[in-house]
Amino acid sequence: MAFWSAENATKAYLSTLKTDQRTKEPNVAEFISALAAGNSARKIAVACAGAANADILVALISAANQTRGQVVCVLRGIEELIISKKMLEPSEIHQIQFVVGESNDDILINDHFGEADFVLVDCNLENHQEIVRKILNHHAENARTGGGSGMAVVVGYNAFSRGSWRFSDGRKTQFLPIGEGLLVTRVNDNQKMTLKNHHREQVRKSRWVVKVDKCTGEEHVFRVRVPRGEAIIEA
Repeated sequence: MAFWSAENATKAYLSTLKTDQRTKEPNVAEFISALAAGNSARKIAVACAGAANADILVALISAANQTRGQVVCVLRGIEELIISKKMLEPSEIHQIQFVVGESNDDILINDHFGEADFVLVDCNLENHQEIVRKILNHHAENARTGGGSGMAVVVGYNAFSRGSWRFSDGRKTQFLPIGEGLLVTRVNDNQKMTLKNHHREQVRKSRWVVKVDKCTGEEHVFRVRVPRGEAIIEA
């Protein structure tokens, strides 16, 4: 995911709109599809609490078709897998990689969610915030070490009455009252830029110093810029 593509977003939106015959809340599916495609997501992953939402899967397929990407759907068990496939057309099933397992499993995080640049998490999962935290940490580590782009958009759906995601690093999430509620957060390689800006802010940190000439009694006022953490040595 390297840039925002309005063309991809529009095409994915319209493609999803055409499938709304079975969509109870098309606004959610359309928005998610446009968001994924607009962010040029090449690998899209979704973590489901139960059987997959067919409308959302179709929306993700529409997005992936615009970006030449792929969709991975993680389900908790074989029963959920069978039900999910029954709700899809054969052509749609072949466009999704289904994985059975617990979404917070470290292997799944590393192999699927941690490598995806657009992740959708069902907030009905009891440990949905832990899953999101692991995903964001993995992407942040990729950004720090250069092991990947480190860029990702993470969206939680069914977010009403689930509370906002809270993270120790102060990362913000945005709540959108669409459908059953969406939570949106982002991690990207702008962290490097943030560090640069932080350093620049530190360098620009300044204080005023007043010096008195002992011989003439004159006062001289200086503005001294000092990085945070370094002390000014009074002469």
